[in-house]
Amino acid sequence: MSSSGRSRPLSLMFLLGMGMASERTSCPSRCSCQYLEVNCTGQQLQEFPAAIPLDTRQLILAANNVSYLPAVELSFLADLVYLDCRKNLLGDDLDFTFIGVAKLVYLDLSFNNLTQVTFSTFSHLLSLVVLKISDNPNLVAIEKDAFANNTWLRHLDVSRTGLTFLDTSTVRDLPNLRFLGLSDNLWHCNCSFLDFITWMTESNVHFSDADNITCYTPEGLRALKMPAVEAQLHFNCLTQLYKQDYIFLCLIGFCIFFAGTVAAWLAGICAVIYEVHTSKREEEED
Repeated sequence: MSSSGRSRPLSLMFLLGMGMASERTSCPSRCSCQYLEVNCTGQQLQEFPAAIPLDTRQLILAANNVSYLPAVELSFLADLVYLDCRKNLLGDDLDFTFIGVAKLVYLDLSFNNLTQVTFSTFSHLLSLVVLKISDNPNLVAIEKDAFANNTWLRHLDVSRTGLTFLDTSTVRDLPNLRFLGLSDNLWHCNCSFLDFITWMTESNVHFSDADNITCYTPEGLRALKMPAVEAQLHFNCLTQLYKQDYIFLCLIGFCIFFAGTVAAWLAGICAVIYEVHTSKREEEED
């Protein structure tokens, strides 16, 4: 082979090596980059890092001070499948944040400042399998249809939050759900929550740390495990009437009494009119 023929493969390999080297150097400041992975753990970042390679599949932002995830910058990472944002300062402005990362499979938002989850928060994550939103003490509301589009969701953790209620359909309608974390929340075990507790006993879902899934209110049921309290709740809800029930019954009784009184009055008037009319006819005939 001629010297020119040998130089071509060598030059091609040199150019490829330079291209790969340039990709490696394209890494956010204070982060480490490997093949398709960017790791910025514990770097005291205040903002979402810039210059993330567009082919990144795994992004780790754990243990920083990031309070905002820019939807536009995230949308550039169209191939992202793994996003770890635990232990940051993310708040309640996450609606439509993940609109451009539809391939995301794993999302960890634990140990943040989330306050609510709406339908618009995760509705675009059609491939999501694992979602961790535990250890958000200010998380007090999850909308009924918050996970309606996340039909592939298999692992959901909402432990150690401020939740007191969770609508049964929110999790019952997830066909692939196998793991659900509910421990150490402020569950209010009243008659409205009975349907959810019944679903827990009948479903095939595994509940981690089940010993710490307990009622917080009312006082009489505090610290009782939720599946075990089902029988007592059934009894309470069937035999006890609450204030609003008494008010409702009083209103119904008053309506029945009023309707009966009006009907009797109308019947009396009709009887009097009929009697008068009959008497007149008799007098005319005489």
